[in-house]
Amino acid sequence: MKKYLVILFLTFSSAVFAQETYWQQQVSYNIDVALNDKDKSLTGFETIVYKNNSPTPLDFIWFHIWPNAYKQESTALFQQLKNDTSRVKKMAKVTYGSIDGLDFKVNGKTAVVEPHSNPQYIDVIKVKLPAVLNPGDSVSISTNFKIKLPSYFSRSGFAEGEFMACQWYPKPAVFDKNGWHEFPYLDMGEFYSEYASFKVNITVPSQYIVGATGVLQNADELNAYKSIGAKNVANRSGDPVKYQPLNKKPTKKLTYEISNVPDFAWFADKGFIIQYDTVKLASGKVVDAFNYYHDKKPTLWNNSIDYTKDAVKKYSSWVGEYQYPVVQVVEGPENNSSGGMEYPTITLITSPNAKKESLDAVIAHEIGHNWFMSMLGSNERLHTWQDEGLNTYFQFRYEAEKYKTNSVFGDAIPAEVKALPEKEFLSRLYNAMTNIPMKSAIDLPADQFVSSDDYSMTSYIKTALWLFLLENEVGRDKMDKAFQYYFSQWSGKHPQPEDMKAAFETSLGIKLDGYFQLLNKEGQFK
Repeated sequence: MKKYLVILFLTFSSAVFAQETYWQQQVSYNIDVALNDKDKSLTGFETIVYKNNSPTPLDFIWFHIWPNAYKQESTALFQQLKNDTSRVKKMAKVTYGSIDGLDFKVNGKTAVVEPHSNPQYIDVIKVKLPAVLNPGDSVSISTNFKIKLPSYFSRSGFAEGEFMACQWYPKPAVFDKNGWHEFPYLDMGEFYSEYASFKVNITVPSQYIVGATGVLQNADELNAYKSIGAKNVANRSGDPVKYQPLNKKPTKKLTYEISNVPDFAWFADKGFIIQYDTVKLASGKVVDAFNYYHDKKPTLWNNSIDYTKDAVKKYSSWVGEYQYPVVQVVEGPENNSSGGMEYPTITLITSPNAKKESLDAVIAHEIGHNWFMSMLGSNERLHTWQDEGLNTYFQFRYEAEKYKTNSVFGDAIPAEVKALPEKEFLSRLYNAMTNIPMKSAIDLPADQFVSSDDYSMTSYIKTALWLFLLENEVGRDKMDKAFQYYFSQWSGKHPQPEDMKAAFETSLGIKLDGYFQLLNKEGQFK
């Protein structure tokens, strides 16, 4: 008995030690921003409280000022787009963007700001601290900013009367056990951000409908959105009820709050149609669901709220319960290289000509990023597969269960394959995917893929196939339990590939060294 107690103690001690050695920085934002829809600009002021939870004293903080990526054609963003033949058409009739008026103060004192040594990285700056920020201490950082929004060609910008404020505010780069991650903004390659709490005041002309990360705090505006949205859900075939400003003032200030998310985005349009419903999860938790779309006839978006609800329920049952109080989906302008772009609690869908099945699938995929990007905050720039690939694996299951379809093969799936039971249907599709040329290794940083096609094939499809290999070996029930254990251990944190591996090994009770080595294998899995 004593021997077993010793073993139990050592195991417990190791687990506790492992948890104690993990740390992440703590950030809170208070932001005021105003939209000028005439000159397509944002004017703002932010205060950030940054707590150093690391064991390292800091004398500077790297900041992303990503609107400057749109400023000139020498930036890393433009250079990447120019070098990718599949995306070069995005460059036609581009309107540039920028961020100006920065005036960083640290605890009220003007801070010294230095540019990055790489001349392409004008969207990264170093804010020097007047005094060393020791472990456990906090500092207050504030700045004004003025943003000129670009035309919509890469996430943030404006198009057709709609404004997309994405990657818009100055924010600290992540500092983790591997050091600083002060990379520039890229079109092919996403993000890695510190978890934070946000209070954001957004001032817009009164006619605009706004969807934003977090919960709207203005009770009158929120009630109007819910009332109008519920009516539009109840009557989907008739003329939709449209939003009318609640007062005659030229502008309104909307406040949004949310905690423990890695980013904040917002969208505004005068013509949005609102849908509103609720999602009840297995635990009894109720989540508010809003969809915002354009007033076109005919439109598949009449039923889009159902897709939103289904995605939240499915991912909650497969991976872990949705942790936020609200989920939102926004129809955006057409994007010639993406079906959508995700942010915590809200996603932009840029597939206006999609069929029912594909619109449902892209909504499910983008909502799925609330798990694989937001609640599980992996480094998307270094390990794109840990975000896109894990999400695609569940998207493929979603499509197979609901429609016997798949986004990779579209209408090319034979009728006899569609007639198969769901698990066998998926097995046949994954078997077909092994014949798709996918040269690059999965675990490749985003900026090292030779093209966006290579990036997509490898990070999305090859990773989903990699996961199916394990599912085929251990069974779906055990695979789901492994994901659920991974989620329970790492939600709200920054899991690395080795953390996922350890969680899966613990749940499955097997070593996965050889399996995870496949992440570095070039070519197809045969």
